[in-house]
Amino acid sequence: MPNLKEVIEQRRSVRAFRTVPIPQETLNEILRLGAQAPSSYNLQPWRFVVVTDPAQKEKLKEFGFDQEKLVQASAVLICCGLRDVFERSYIKSVIDLGRETGGVNDKRARFMLMAIPPFFMFRPCFKNIEAWINRQVMIAVGYLTLAAKSLGVDSCPIEGFVSKPLKEYFQIPDDVEVCCLLALGYADEPMAKYGGRFGLDQLCYSESYGQPFKPQETHYSELKGELSQTDFNKAYTEVV
Repeated sequence: MPNLKEVIEQRRSVRAFRTVPIPQETLNEILRLGAQAPSSYNLQPWRFVVVTDPAQKEKLKEFGFDQEKLVQASAVLICCGLRDVFERSYIKSVIDLGRETGGVNDKRARFMLMAIPPFFMFRPCFKNIEAWINRQVMIAVGYLTLAAKSLGVDSCPIEGFVSKPLKEYFQIPDDVEVCCLLALGYADEPMAKYGGRFGLDQLCYSESYGQPFKPQETHYSELKGELSQTDFNKAYTEVV
């Protein structure tokens, strides 16, 4: 199984899939790992409609500008986000989950009940609920794509679809947003050539926006010279 670095570097958005089914246990594991994504206050607002039936995928193709990959893919996830996560009943369900795992104590529970509703009322870091939902759900989608690749499954996030008829056909409630579709399957050959990525000097800034990014590298050889062999080995093992 590839390590995380290899998974990230090898993952590509696939334009065409072979009509080969994903084993159910593999699909289940992709979903399980994707659900491990972090979310604000651990609210986990994502919900996924798993579409594998050929007739249902044909409807997705109809709503998705006739994209062939929507019927070729073994499974297509309709990636949704809940709008009502600031309701007290939902917050309490998250608290109850945290109590079961030992991750939420009484102090944390009181804080969540007090802090979450005004966070959504005043929206200090987002303009509307749709922006927040998309932000959260797409974190989970990123996890899903990497989980899939780690298990040998390819993917393609898809924004090209007409939301209203899709929601009506798949009975998605009005208070649930559809953020994207995620096609999962096995890539057909030949795959499109790698489109490249901008360098860090174009993507990153130092300390404030627009300031040139100057990465400072610390090599293990330099670190080792400042530590005893025992301390260095212990530090290296903890990091790795």
